[in-house]
Amino acid sequence: MKAFFALLHREFIEHRGAFFIAPLVLVVVVFALTVLAFSVDRLDTRFSGQLLTVVPTWVFEAGFAGLATAWMIYLGFVLFFYCADGFAADKRNNAMLFWKSMPVSDFRILLSKLVASITILPGAVYVVAMVSILLMFGVAYVTTMLAGLGSGSLLGSIIGIYGQMSVVFLVVLVCALLWYLPYMALVGAMATAVGRWAIPVAILLPSLVSALEWVTLGGRHPFATATWAFLDYRSRLPVATDYIERVFDGAETLDSWVFMTSFLRSFDWLQVGIGAVFALFVLYIASEYRRRAAAN
Repeated sequence: MKAFFALLHREFIEHRGAFFIAPLVLVVVVFALTVLAFSVDRLDTRFSGQLLTVVPTWVFEAGFAGLATAWMIYLGFVLFFYCADGFAADKRNNAMLFWKSMPVSDFRILLSKLVASITILPGAVYVVAMVSILLMFGVAYVTTMLAGLGSGSLLGSIIGIYGQMSVVFLVVLVCALLWYLPYMALVGAMATAVGRWAIPVAILLPSLVSALEWVTLGGRHPFATATWAFLDYRSRLPVATDYIERVFDGAETLDSWVFMTSFLRSFDWLQVGIGAVFALFVLYIASEYRRRAAAN
């Protein structure tokens, strides 16, 4: 078990630039630009503060949701590029013989990369994202105070929104990682054979399967098949948006427990289980190729 945790630590050290340092630098740059914009009067602090008091809770909820969504999009891109790069890194940097000499199987090495992609690596991005949102809330509240409209009750509401939305963000992030786990595993497995070309190959492969179904079984076009319909379903995170829409419309107040209950109940856990089995299967095939291939 210590060896496995050491492998996870290795993945974080090797890829902390994309998952920790780069997001942190981005936060610092955006925060500096925001402060500079206020200091040189590019933004009217009084107007901004008054705007925040018109619908204060909605502004903070929408701002949190928007920034959290942006961070999840960033994480999605970085994770798939990590799978395409990290699973082939040993071969590229001539470390394959070293790892083969260690008392750790190829499957465990690849499994550590996959586990890192759904634990410590997105965890680092989550921490930076929470810091960035905290800074955003701080700037917004200071702007309100400069406009002479700040209050203790507003600050309490902001703290409550931050606490509840952070839990919602964490739950959605964990479910998204589990939902897209088979895609990440497929890209990583492909990377052991084709390296950085894994992403286009992983996209091409299901397209070919859908086209083959269309040729053999018929249909209007290659993208109107049962295979493509399933892939389309598995590519969309099944988030129950009705409750969130009612919150943003002002019909209900945000309750993280209500959201998480409805979200987790409507989540397709059967597909998550099938996806996990598929991920382990393709990872095993990739580990066997990595162990037996002459190029390795």
